[in-house]
Amino acid sequence: MALRVGVVGGGQLARMMVPAAVELGLDIRVLAEGPGMSAAIAATAEGDYHDAATVLGFAREVDVVTFDHEHVPQDVLRALVEAGVAVHPGPSALAVAQDKITMRRRLSALGLPVPDWAAVRDSGELADFLADHGGRAVVKTPRGGYDGKGVRVVSDAAEVDDWFAAVAEAAGDQALLVEELVPFTRELAQSVARRPSGQVVAWPLVETVQREGVCAEVLAPAPASAGRLADLAESIAVRIAEELDVTGVLAVELFQTADDRVLINELAMRPHNTGHWSIDGATTSQFEQHLRAVLDLPLGATGMHAPAAVMVNVLGGPEDGDLAARYPGALEAFPEAKYHFYGKAPRPGRKVGHVTVLGEDVDDVVYRARAAASHFDD
Repeated sequence: MALRVGVVGGGQLARMMVPAAVELGLDIRVLAEGPGMSAAIAATAEGDYHDAATVLGFAREVDVVTFDHEHVPQDVLRALVEAGVAVHPGPSALAVAQDKITMRRRLSALGLPVPDWAAVRDSGELADFLADHGGRAVVKTPRGGYDGKGVRVVSDAAEVDDWFAAVAEAAGDQALLVEELVPFTRELAQSVARRPSGQVVAWPLVETVQREGVCAEVLAPAPASAGRLADLAESIAVRIAEELDVTGVLAVELFQTADDRVLINELAMRPHNTGHWSIDGATTSQFEQHLRAVLDLPLGATGMHAPAAVMVNVLGGPEDGDLAARYPGALEAFPEAKYHFYGKAPRPGRKVGHVTVLGEDVDDVVYRARAAASHFDD
């Protein structure tokens, strides 16, 4: 009988696990939040991932449970473990990815490089931090933010009064995260995969380009990163995976500064947008690797098929919403490009797909990937 993997969450990451599961001969099942989700092609159940009974019912039909996102509540995760379900990554690891303050505390305790930070509970504490850090800082909501949401660059504590009001209304020990505004020269990302028995593999370090807080482009490998920088980034990601007992894919987003320091920005314990290039550009994609890892199967090689791979996200899509009408022109103009779309309706700023191009020269590959993706813009 085929091994059965259950994915909680019906987004595009679950969708992109499907081809890898088919190739490995796995039975993949998806608990989608509702109809019409990106991973509807593999949705065998619909329901609320906040409800323990719903998730337990789904989990009883599979050999291992993994996730399309990190938002499943801790009480639901613990209920799965207590019921004997194999959960990867597990609750203790996901707790670090779910809460940015918890993440900063754990990484700081491990002595890993992070921006200067503090948990602030009122405008007075934030004002003090601003005064100590040049009058500007980054404030983040600890939970739920992604793609630029839940992040503000502020120069006055009053700029997040609405967030403090929400904190005051919330039960328990609530706070906002404030960090120094890092003068970085570029953003990087290091992905690794770890299986429960301990094997860890890493992909090449990549450079990411953000637009309005959303990842727009990924260059693999990151230009001018061979040697110390790549070794340092890999060592940081491997240590996080091992110390936090992460199983599956881990993506570590990093800042590189002018003096060649590397600081940890964010963590994602699942396949990540910065690793989509690996579908076409690496021997083993992050999606195949994630499935191998959570099933504790030997991990695949991570070498690249070409000296350079560039992924460009299709953000928003055409105003008329008709992506398919753009296919003929794009495919004819750039037949070497690989096109991936997520079954999502276009809307401003939304990730509806991505384009990947491989080649010898990174500048040429960047040009061709941008030009191919531009066919889906207005």
